[in-house]
Order: sequence, then structure tokens, then C-alpha cells
Amino acid sequence: MALQRMDNVLIVVDDVDAVIAFFVELGMELEGRAPLEGRWAERVIGLDDVRQDIAMLRTPDGHGRVELAKFHRPKAIAAEPKDAPANTLGMRRIMFAVDDIEDVIARLRTHGAELVGALEQYEDVYRLCYVRGPEGIIVGLAEQLG
Repeated sequence: MALQRMDNVLIVVDDVDAVIAFFVELGMELEGRAPLEGRWAERVIGLDDVRQDIAMLRTPDGHGRVELAKFHRPKAIAAEPKDAPANTLGMRRIMFAVDDIEDVIARLRTHGAELVGALEQYEDVYRLCYVRGPEGIIVGLAEQLG
């Protein structure tokens, strides 16, 4: 049996509305929001007495998804500093291809996003940067050149 696809990436957040607004501004589409609880969910994620709200966002091409979860029970815990540096162990960022990187940066700044480093060009292939958004989420942006 071969891998079929990557379905989604989960990000646990406190302010789900702010994070949804950030990803919608980036260009993702909100597929839906719903509460999630029950014994089946508890068994899947290995936690008892779970009550959470989830939201699913998809990329415009329909192939990539980001799932957001706001835990009401049990409360979410911080595993690392909010603004962890790029060399911290674990998942550091999600990378998106964009067609106008400077426009995207400007729009995301209206949601509190800041550049992690600098906007740089890699040879004649890409312009790249990392942006830190709400909840310390790092998003990589790549604009293909030529």
C-alpha cells in the first residue's frame, strides 16, 4: 500500500478566529467549523474528556489543508516558547507558494504578522521569507521567479 496524499496539518490554537482570519488573508478558504467531542475522538487522540472546536481551511487548488483546533477540555499546554527560533526541535513552519510575495506580506501584516528574518532571493529561482503570524505560527512564503 502506497501513500496516497498528505491530508492536512493540525495546529492547536487559543484564538481560532484570529488564526482563521490570518489564513483566509493568505488565500486559504474556510471549509467549515464544528465542535468535536465524544468517546471516539478521545480514543483517536488519546485524551479523556475532550471538547474542542475545529476549523478546516484549504488551499485554492483544493489539495492542501490546515486544521485548527481550540481545546476547551482539556486545556491546551505550551510545549515551547511562543516565538521559538528556527532551530527549535519540532515542526517549524508551513510553506506556501504565492504569486506576489510582497503583496502577501503586506496583507498579512494587517493581521499582526512580522518577518522572522528577511525577504531573500535564492538564485534566479525563488524569493523566500518566513512570516510569524498569530499564536507564533510561522508560515514560509515562496514566489517562483521567471
